[in-house]
Amino acid sequence: MTIKQGLAALAASTLGFCAFVGFFNSAPAQHETAGGVTKAVAILTPTKGSEVSGRVTFTQSGHMVHVHAEIKGLRPGEHGFHVHEFGVWSEDGMASGGHFNPEKHPHAGQASNKRHVGDLGNVKANDNGVAVLDLDDPHLTLHGAHSIIGRGLVVHAKADDLKTQPTGDAGGRLAVGVIGIAKP
Repeated sequence: MTIKQGLAALAASTLGFCAFVGFFNSAPAQHETAGGVTKAVAILTPTKGSEVSGRVTFTQSGHMVHVHAEIKGLRPGEHGFHVHEFGVWSEDGMASGGHFNPEKHPHAGQASNKRHVGDLGNVKANDNGVAVLDLDDPHLTLHGAHSIIGRGLVVHAKADDLKTQPTGDAGGRLAVGVIGIAKP
């Protein structure tokens, strides 16, 4: 390939990428309303050496977000469950950063008024290693400055003690997902 052909190929791929990005950043998609995004989803992917996987949906309803999680491959018992800063998967899960905490509050339980936005407490796996969770959370939002869209979602190896700073001593990261916009 000549330099001229290489530059032409680069220009074509750059234009294609820009058109792709522009398509997703242009007019509101059919899943958006005047109030913004109403539903999001995260597909949990196991980290290295883990078999934990699952699907979590987030549905905005007024000032609350309903969280529905179905997670499998867990050791029976409680496991920390948090929204993290970055929507990035890595082998050890550490690329997702710390808990999403735009207000710089201390770590606490899901029911606390002053907590990380990402503090969702624990999921509890049954004897078959399956956890199902349904909760309504007033701290989560799918739009605005504190939106969880594009953030990471992490399931931890141990239970969150809801007090140890800044992580709840929840241990390693068993699965990570990226929270993305979903069709309502």
